[in-house]
Amino acid sequence: MDATTARAFIDHLWDREIIPNLIDYIRIPNKSPAFDPDWQSHGYMNQAVAQFEAWARAKVSAIAGASVEVVRLDGRTPVIFIDIPGQGSNLSGDAVLLYGHLDKQPEMTGWADGLGPWIPAVKDGRLYGRGGADDGYAMFAALAAILALKAQGVARARCAVLIEACEESGSYDLPFYVDHLAARLGSPSLMVCLDSGCANYEQLWLTTSLRGMVGGTLTVQVLEEGVHSGDASGIVASSFRILRTLLSRIEDEGTGEILPQAFAAQIPAGRLDEAEVAAKALGAEVYSKFPFVDGMRPMKDDPTELILNRTWRPALSITGFEGAPRIQDAGNVLRPATSAKLSLRLPPTVEADEAGDALKQLLEAEPPYGAKVTFDLEKAGSGWDAPPLADWLRASVDKASQVAFGRAAAMMGEGGSIPFMGMLGEKYPKAQFVITGVLGPHSNAHGPNEFLHIAMGKGVTLAVSQVLADHCARGR
Repeated sequence: MDATTARAFIDHLWDREIIPNLIDYIRIPNKSPAFDPDWQSHGYMNQAVAQFEAWARAKVSAIAGASVEVVRLDGRTPVIFIDIPGQGSNLSGDAVLLYGHLDKQPEMTGWADGLGPWIPAVKDGRLYGRGGADDGYAMFAALAAILALKAQGVARARCAVLIEACEESGSYDLPFYVDHLAARLGSPSLMVCLDSGCANYEQLWLTTSLRGMVGGTLTVQVLEEGVHSGDASGIVASSFRILRTLLSRIEDEGTGEILPQAFAAQIPAGRLDEAEVAAKALGAEVYSKFPFVDGMRPMKDDPTELILNRTWRPALSITGFEGAPRIQDAGNVLRPATSAKLSLRLPPTVEADEAGDALKQLLEAEPPYGAKVTFDLEKAGSGWDAPPLADWLRASVDKASQVAFGRAAAMMGEGGSIPFMGMLGEKYPKAQFVITGVLGPHSNAHGPNEFLHIAMGKGVTLAVSQVLADHCARGR
């Protein structure tokens, strides 16, 4: 592959077609089913799917034997399946699976003036709006990488592009589609996922592990109805205090350390080494990317320890709260109940179902003062630890990063989850994985002011082209 020619091709396609398409896509409030149970009647998901389908059909129409299909199973979100025959490949039957999704997180508050989840805006090389970086760009980047090779006649294996519409809800529909399409997917030897992050915008980052998660709602009820706090306080225990006590069974509130060993795992030596290398590359960038308030500091001073905290150690977040009125509406009432939404991130190798059962048992056992304590487990998803990189792929990603960014690739675990990866790892145990993405410093996926770093998107596209070319050439 001639990198200069490929870069010019990809940059042109991004500027002329991909960015305008992503602008249109950001305007569509196609929230994932967990956040829009009436997604079918609202029609936004179908609108986004139709837009993606139309662009894909137009781009692959000149490739003999290529097909684009929207696959719909009854009662499930659709997927887009794009099948592109190999080009000059002598690897008979080999294939690459490229993955992304087009469903979105909900709006979230706190967007800056002039920005909004459904208001696309291009400023300073960034495309703002919900879903552009997470993960609407993926299909466009995958096809652009393939088309760049086609333009030069560079050999590559057959490519299957799979775009789902349920990832932000846990990908619960996707296993059914993978089974439904099994014969057409074949046995890919390489998986490329474009739904991950990058620690900076200056090199290619490979995700080598993903944390799992268990989540649910913890509710503490002490009364049938609220009563005057002057009358009841000192006699009736506060539901908030009991909830706080229960959380201390999980977490040391002084350090944030998760206490039960059921939620911990041994960190492999190779991942410790990766964290040290990444920390040297990033330094203070490990934490400076977060919008700390003035005077706030990270939980540890050592960047390596912060990376390990984020990727291989369990951590608890309280993501929602109910049972309390707004401050301006709060009278002197001892409230009857308090509920908190718990999100417990798990190390990649901890089995989530077992952790969920352990968490429920831990919280509900021996409730203080005999209060009514319930933990409703809502989701449990295991993490994923990537297989070791083959020698050809390790060399390829370094070459791809040099071609696209002028720097060697770096590797690091991610603190979040991509449910699809664990399932793929089980179905295709011999496959190699390239997990990468554009979610870097301040890009703020799921939050306000989410943006796609356009230059990073172009660079990742070029890097994928290089990896596809190297994948085909590896047996020669």
